[in-house]
Amino acid sequence: MKLVSFRYEGNTRIGCIMDDKIIDLNYAYRTMLESEGSLRAQQIAEAFIPANMVEFLQGGEQSLQLAKQAVEYVNQSAKAFTYKVIHQVSDVKIEAPVLQPGKMICVGHNYREHILEMGREIPPYPVVFAKFSNTIIGPQDDIPFFPLSEQLDYEAEFAFVMGKRARNVSQQDALDYVAGYTIVNDVTYRDIQRRTIQWLQGKTVEGSAPMGPWLVTSDELKDPSGLEVVLTVNGEERQRSNTRNLVFSVPYLVEFLSNLMTLEPGDVILTGTPGGVGVARDPQVFLKDGDVVRIEIDRIGVLENRVKKVDQGE
Repeated sequence: MKLVSFRYEGNTRIGCIMDDKIIDLNYAYRTMLESEGSLRAQQIAEAFIPANMVEFLQGGEQSLQLAKQAVEYVNQSAKAFTYKVIHQVSDVKIEAPVLQPGKMICVGHNYREHILEMGREIPPYPVVFAKFSNTIIGPQDDIPFFPLSEQLDYEAEFAFVMGKRARNVSQQDALDYVAGYTIVNDVTYRDIQRRTIQWLQGKTVEGSAPMGPWLVTSDELKDPSGLEVVLTVNGEERQRSNTRNLVFSVPYLVEFLSNLMTLEPGDVILTGTPGGVGVARDPQVFLKDGDVVRIEIDRIGVLENRVKKVDQGE
């Protein structure tokens, strides 16, 4: 399934995207229960398929299977629905699939070519830092360019989202704990990142984590290795690599991180960026107002955002 968060008439809900339509999962399940004569359909639907992505992921495999049944019911039903179960994609705003993750963990220096272009050695352990939920914007949002500096850079990232609570998980079992995969652009203010030895301030500016366009569930994408990753700016290719080139794979990262901390459903982990970032080019090239940044990853889709300069007072 391709899971989305979408906004309709002022409310943000979750759905499954199929071609040019979105099926509201909470309403789909509620409608199915009512057709079966359930007297507490609304309460049961809220419990098992809530309209919030993190809460839905907390339901684990049970919620996912019920969602699949509800989608099948909607697709086979010939009668009109009481609720707005089906939306045309053009009638809603697609948001980032996970809007309020408990944790947003980033891995630096994880593609060999990026490590070399930055003049560093392959690390013995993952380099870990964080972004926060204030950075998250959706696939239809502009990347805000605040007048903090002129060194706004792009970073294409293959990301995975946790689907089960994970603590001290082995690599062998790691993928069983992953709900699915998405795309994130780890937008970075380079000079702010580098003005101290800690990167955090250059990574956590508002709107610096475009995410989406959806979450591809792990039952649909069973192997996160071997996926081509391409980033272009205004159609010019800047980054290209493959997830098989990760120094630390997805299973390794689940094991490593879950030995440090408890990972929770909805936590988002960015796996690192390939070579070709603007700061490492000769001459250096940074994003500017109006630039269109497009990231495409095999079997995931396309995340495309435009850079928009923000006045000081905004």
